[in-house]
Amino acid sequence: MKLDLLNNKWIDIVFEGRNKSYGAYELRKKNTSTNVRAFIIGAIIFSLAIAAPVIIDMLPSGTDDDQALNDKITSIKLPPKEEKPKENLPPPPPPPPKQDVVKFVKPVVAKTNEVTEEPPKVEELKETKIGKENIDGDPNAGLSLEPPGDGPKGPAVVEEDNTIYNSAGIEVKPEFPGGMAKFYKFIENNYNVPSDSPGGKVFIQFVVEKDGSLTDIKILRDIGYGTGKEAERVLRKSPRWTPAEQNGKKVRCSYQLPITLSAPQEE
Repeated sequence: MKLDLLNNKWIDIVFEGRNKSYGAYELRKKNTSTNVRAFIIGAIIFSLAIAAPVIIDMLPSGTDDDQALNDKITSIKLPPKEEKPKENLPPPPPPPPKQDVVKFVKPVVAKTNEVTEEPPKVEELKETKIGKENIDGDPNAGLSLEPPGDGPKGPAVVEEDNTIYNSAGIEVKPEFPGGMAKFYKFIENNYNVPSDSPGGKVFIQFVVEKDGSLTDIKILRDIGYGTGKEAERVLRKSPRWTPAEQNGKKVRCSYQLPITLSAPQEE
């Protein structure tokens, strides 16, 4: 029996009893149509490659058309441009008459025999201008004077900074003379603890002004028995502090601190 490879019957023989839903069966079944399509496409590409030189020679060249187009183009002279009549404009004003100008000579301390140019006299400067060189003006021209200006302006008014800064973020904090140890010593020497006070901490707040004085004294928390009022009284007797500074300038600054009080001992 002669086997015909172009006939698809042999595929059924090969795949007899096998799973025909497998992809290999479909590929072999379409093998004949795939080969025919590939042969046709290859033949077309081969034919185009062989016929390409002949097709190129048959295409017309644009050299003759360009030359014919150039022959048709001729130079055309445009008509002369019409000039619009000038309007009757008024004549320009005459230039101002020249005025006498006296060269300004910078005064230099020198010896008599070294002086090369004499400075102008005061009488010559009364009715002349000052320039880089001497210029003879029109003797019939009048003297023109420019209106006076506003003159230099005075210094700008600097507004005073009255902002109250917080001591936590200030560049230079305010300080009691001699330091905080001296401050608490001052409190200890001047504070009169009430006899019925149980002891504890009194929290106070105040503002150190630019001159170092204490203002806006507030008692944030006290323990009663007049301890807050006594702390306020002592702070008003405090000497001047060293004020705070921000950007190199003295500023107002708020300050908070606790005062620890001990209960009075019984005798």
